Amino acid sequence: METVSINRSQGGVQGVYRHQSNVCACPMTFSVFVPDHPDGGKLPVLWYLSGLTCTHANVTEKGEFRRAASEHGIIIVCPDTSPRGDGIADEDDYRMGIGAGMYVDATEAPWSANYQMARYIEGELPDLVFANFPADDDREAIFGHSMGGHGALITALKNPDRYRSCSAFAPICNPMAADWTRGAFAAYLGSDEQAWRRYDASTLIADGAKFSEFLVDQGSADEFLETGLMPDRLASACKDAGIPLTLNMREGYDHSYYFISTFMADHIAWHAERLKR
Repeated sequence: METVSINRSQGGVQGVYRHQSNVCACPMTFSVFVPDHPDGGKLPVLWYLSGLTCTHANVTEKGEFRRAASEHGIIIVCPDTSPRGDGIADEDDYRMGIGAGMYVDATEAPWSANYQMARYIEGELPDLVFANFPADDDREAIFGHSMGGHGALITALKNPDRYRSCSAFAPICNPMAADWTRGAFAAYLGSDEQAWRRYDASTLIADGAKFSEFLVDQGSADEFLETGLMPDRLASACKDAGIPLTLNMREGYDHSYYFISTFMADHIAWHAERLKR
């Protein structure tokens, strides 16, 4: 693991790191914020998954999470959104390829050679973090934005005994149906839409997946609300399955980091309560 940068900030250390991923078959970069803590102590870890076109840097630089993370004593880990580098399959369309890994394990060529983001987020990166940082592998939570909100939801639903809590900012709630994700799903996973269902929060829940509860914040002025995000479908699925969902519609807020940073501290406090039980 290579240290790219280290900065003191908000009562902790913000680091950026790079490693050679065996799962994605390329170098991957991620950031970790570690609050000050007693020597030998372990802290709960909160994974943040970013959205389309983002890297680890977007939330690290604009998410305004460090003060709240220090207050609650939580490590924040921010992975990249896809494999990157020479020879990595890509498309001109921002909704597919580099920056748009969708947090799935691609089965179709050429994507399957590198786009193994589910295995990376659920396995390889956590193993690296727990081996190198004071992170408690018994206290994990996950959240994210947009494509990353989708990633957080499906990761929690597939691993309900692992994550103590899950929340999202403007998640893509039904990517099988959303206009900006269907193309990537078809390219990564093939034409059989039954294979897509395990990567769609609404259909995962309909097919029997469970989680303790969800928190979702959604801006009412989000330009992607109706055809891309569709939180009503998540709400309906949760209601039918008896999964508690707090869905906050935030009047006048859009899809940007102005929105995310406004409610970031609320989400961290919500996770902290559950991580420390």
